[in-house]
Amino acid sequence: MPSTLPVAPWRVFTVEVRALRRLSPSFLRVTFTGPDLDRFADNGYDQRIKLALPLPGTVGELPDGADWYRRWRELPVDRRCPIRTYTVRAVRRQVPEVDVDLVLHGDGGPATRWARRARVGDQLAVVGPDAGYDGPHGGLEFRPPRGATLLLAGDETAAPAICGILERLPAEARGHALIEVPDPADALPLAGPPGVAVTWLARAGQGHGSRLVPAVTALAAELLPVPAPAGAAPGPLTDVDVDREILWEVPAPAGPAPLYAWLAGEAGVIRGLRRHLVTERGVDRGAVAFMGYWRLGRAES
Repeated sequence: MPSTLPVAPWRVFTVEVRALRRLSPSFLRVTFTGPDLDRFADNGYDQRIKLALPLPGTVGELPDGADWYRRWRELPVDRRCPIRTYTVRAVRRQVPEVDVDLVLHGDGGPATRWARRARVGDQLAVVGPDAGYDGPHGGLEFRPPRGATLLLAGDETAAPAICGILERLPAEARGHALIEVPDPADALPLAGPPGVAVTWLARAGQGHGSRLVPAVTALAAELLPVPAPAGAAPGPLTDVDVDREILWEVPAPAGPAPLYAWLAGEAGVIRGLRRHLVTERGVDRGAVAFMGYWRLGRAES
């Protein structure tokens, strides 16, 4: 007898690793499979999901149901699997499979430790969008005004999202994508519209943002050659203490705009770019998304 319970936008999927593919020195593609992934919604772009990583000697699992997060928070610390946020790279519901690209940091955090030891057959839980839900799932922040020139910029943690966005753009899209990565060999092949120029920026041992900041600044001067006059920013730009708060400023879909910017990565770097684009170049805050995916020296809570 079919269930009469309402379908929630998100659900917990129990999955296992089907395949592991090292894409480059810094990127590992993990292919997950599971009996109910045929219900995993394929929304594309920068769709966020959650992975529950196994504790030592366990499988990654989460309480099921719409209240999974509250029940997870109530678990004893020694039974609470670490949760990390990632971007979906591909969904093949007919197989069923979901691809997620992980960045292999050198920080020894739970995600990197799991990724370096992952084996085919490893089990864990994924919180993702349910295709049975008739409405927007959330977790998608790329919402450009129609016809706007695009400026996509981020570090290696944003690379999977930027690649996913580029692969779903219409053929007539135009703009620029700037992606800072640790190593020159981290430049990944991708298919995007011919009107969007993609530039991979290898740090090669330099600090985070060392290549991205000057590249975005130079491109902004090219796209917006006339700096904003004093006081032209639409409303005060409140600074964000990225050591205490999450930098996450995503506008609701608005009317036409000449430029739409989507920036994500290390929060301190993105905060500086946010200040430059809005206050110095006069980018409309209603047409720009700034997201601090992570903060140097601080684990994701």
